[in-house]
Amino acid sequence: MPVYLDHAATTPVTPAALAAYTAQIVRGGNPSSLHATGQSARRALEDARESVAASLGAHPTEIVFTSGGTEADNLAVKGLYWSRQAEDPRRTRILCSGIEHHAVADTVEWLEAHEGAEAVWLPCDAAGVTSLEALSEEIARDPGAVALVALMWANNEVGTVQPVREAVRIAGEHGIPVHSDAVQAFGHLPVDFRASGLATMAVSGHKIGAPVGVGALVVRRDVVLTPVLHGGGQQRGLRSGTLDSAGAVAFAAAAHDAVAHLPEESRRLAGLRDRLLDGIAREVPDAVVSGPADRGEEARLPGIAHLTFPGCEGDSLLFLLDMAGIAASTGSACTAGVPRPSHVLTAMGRTEDEARGAQRFSLGWNSTEADVDALLAAIGPAVAQARAAGMAGHASTIQTASTRRAP
Repeated sequence: MPVYLDHAATTPVTPAALAAYTAQIVRGGNPSSLHATGQSARRALEDARESVAASLGAHPTEIVFTSGGTEADNLAVKGLYWSRQAEDPRRTRILCSGIEHHAVADTVEWLEAHEGAEAVWLPCDAAGVTSLEALSEEIARDPGAVALVALMWANNEVGTVQPVREAVRIAGEHGIPVHSDAVQAFGHLPVDFRASGLATMAVSGHKIGAPVGVGALVVRRDVVLTPVLHGGGQQRGLRSGTLDSAGAVAFAAAAHDAVAHLPEESRRLAGLRDRLLDGIAREVPDAVVSGPADRGEEARLPGIAHLTFPGCEGDSLLFLLDMAGIAASTGSACTAGVPRPSHVLTAMGRTEDEARGAQRFSLGWNSTEADVDALLAAIGPAVAQARAAGMAGHASTIQTASTRRAP
């Protein structure tokens, strides 16, 4: 059976989520229908909303179910931008971390290309921590022109935890809303929406053991968003469309389990990650670990180990590991196969060649020591073979992500 070390891309459905999903999907019903079957689906949906809200430290009315993290990020960034600019046309600047997931970064770029936004990409340090000093300076330059700030809770590639609460405090002094993509953090770190002070926060079900196709945007009750979808006016008019009651109850089950067991599971995953990192250091001594030196949960996600292997082409190493029965990734699954270096790594100061040698190993609820040991047995020979093959000579096709880096 293949060893699965790509949980940051998607994690297998948990037994509790699968049971909840199959039970509800068999019952059927449109939650907007007035007959008994529809109202039964509505009750299941609203129970799920309450459960997800409790898991996130939010009020049930703040939960807007979506198809996943990408839709949630789009609704938040576009919705905040449009509503803030409608209040004051001067608000065109979007201050965005330079290491955001493409669901946020590409949305900001779209607003810049089509809606008159001005994107300001905040730099990070070599560990991948976004600069609060740069954030403060950009706000101070013209606070009245800032529409919103976007800062992810934890990075999806290297696992670095971001200073979200501090960013909220800085932006809050000027009444500027902050959106956070918490897709990778939720279920692995303590995530409390109410305590964070965020305006909006995106989460996704399939990262914590729910099926692909369900997520949520948490919207603070005093925050005004312009909707992206129009139709039946479901969910406070913020996200029209027939609601997926089966997906919602599965998401609620996965979220409840993840939060209920979070402390011990985070410790378990951190132990497996450390076993993996220490083992690779023995097998491939010149491999470079990405992210903070501190392995604590305040600095990095417990289940992500990201390394660069000098002299290796990341895709070559990925395929060699795959042939050995190890499933990993070169970074974000949303950009897999695209011939360009990770914008996260280049923002952290890595060269293009260094960034091309990247490999991400991510652990989840069903990961074991045997999985880690299988990787450690395969990594040395795979790296040697990848190095023998050499770096692919297609540098001319590489597109850099320099537009997302502050000067």
